[in-house]
Amino acid sequence: MTNGTKPRLRFAPSPTGYLHVGGARTALFNWLYARKYGGEFLLRIEDTDKARSTDESTSAIFDGLEWLGLLWDNGVVYQGANLERHQADARKLLENGSAYRCFCTPAELEERRREAATGKEAFKYDRRCDRLSREEVERRVAAGEPYVVRFRVPEGSTEWDDMVHERIAFPNKDIEDFVILRSDGTPIYNLAVVSDDIAMGITIVMRGDDHISNTPKQILLYRALGAPLPTFAHLPMIHGLDGKKLSKRHGATAVGDYQHLGLVPGAMLNFLALLGWSPGGDREVMTVPEMIELFSVDGLQKKAAIFDPVKLDWMNGQHLSMIPIEELEPRVTPAIVAARLATEEELVARRDWYLRLLDLLRVRSRTIDDIVRQAKPYFLEDIEYDPTAVAKNWKDAAEARELLHATRDVLANVPEWKTEPLETALRSLAESRGISAGKVFQPLRVALTGLTVSPGIFEMLIQMGRELSLKRIDKAISALRGQ
Repeated sequence: MTNGTKPRLRFAPSPTGYLHVGGARTALFNWLYARKYGGEFLLRIEDTDKARSTDESTSAIFDGLEWLGLLWDNGVVYQGANLERHQADARKLLENGSAYRCFCTPAELEERRREAATGKEAFKYDRRCDRLSREEVERRVAAGEPYVVRFRVPEGSTEWDDMVHERIAFPNKDIEDFVILRSDGTPIYNLAVVSDDIAMGITIVMRGDDHISNTPKQILLYRALGAPLPTFAHLPMIHGLDGKKLSKRHGATAVGDYQHLGLVPGAMLNFLALLGWSPGGDREVMTVPEMIELFSVDGLQKKAAIFDPVKLDWMNGQHLSMIPIEELEPRVTPAIVAARLATEEELVARRDWYLRLLDLLRVRSRTIDDIVRQAKPYFLEDIEYDPTAVAKNWKDAAEARELLHATRDVLANVPEWKTEPLETALRSLAESRGISAGKVFQPLRVALTGLTVSPGIFEMLIQMGRELSLKRIDKAISALRGQ
């Protein structure tokens, strides 16, 4: 924490697209810090770019944060509503001599850029408007000449102790006098951000390290406005497996996409937390309370994080296995209903059976879609046989049919449909034929589910029940007769 004060952090996305993975990771780290140290996590929508900002994008940001459970404290701040304050801060900078009016037109500036490029020099604004007399400036303003407001960068260097990168220093000579207010009176990003962060009392600015170049300008603005500096933390970028900045070419990058791909929010949060932070040791799988408890800026890393979709699927599988079944059920049920396997009313009526089924299927699933796929045989009247499963376990149709006949006979005569008598019956059948139990189990598995992978054969038989199990075997025998 900083200066013993209650930390106030913010997530400040632009509503020009969906909530992306990088933004969600930034939001998570801010949220974790606030929750760990009893601070506040605030949300600001930076909607000053009216041409590109949309209500749809704003809603998508809210939806993504709410799905992840990253709920913000207090009301949402909309940057566009703070125009008057932004302008007042620009006037304050003009009045205290930290900024000046620049009347150079875009065409004039472009010409000077071309001249600099011809001479193979880096263009930097030459402060010519800062040399205008006060009378000249007043005359031009009175005449209605358009102007921007530029910040006058002082000599020296701008330095800060970054939570992630430690000491960072920028020579001020490398920073040109930057525009803070456009000719139409709207603020440039750096002024709006600093003005809003001061007004919101932000004590820690935690964001991606693509913002490092903005930080010296913002520090200069804080000082010129007479405001205390927040602590800065710049998080590593997220790259794809090819080492390049994460983008759409790497697949889904919007958080909402993963919600619809059958991921649970706890797994997504766990995966995002490991993109640029280590809890120490070999710890990987964590619940949200564990992440809050373990979170520390000491674990934040400098190097770029790698987004590995395979690891995300694995992580989701871990979370599917460990979350309470009552928490899993409301996430799976809409997918079961959407797949038309059952209605919500039917699932409520068979709730105990349904929860047992979910507990059975989640062990071998990496996504909610996997659970739905494995659930089909337990709901549908007719099933399809996976060609791979058939080729592997019903190679000889006549032999498979005869073995299933024998299997059906012993199962039909099992006195109690429980694990022990079912196991005794099937293992005795295998022994009497001089074959391994697996040679009986695998053809039966295909008959019951049409798949090669499923829960244990006895768990599956009990979950399906005697009637459906025998019906499935009869159907398989008929199918094999037709081969």
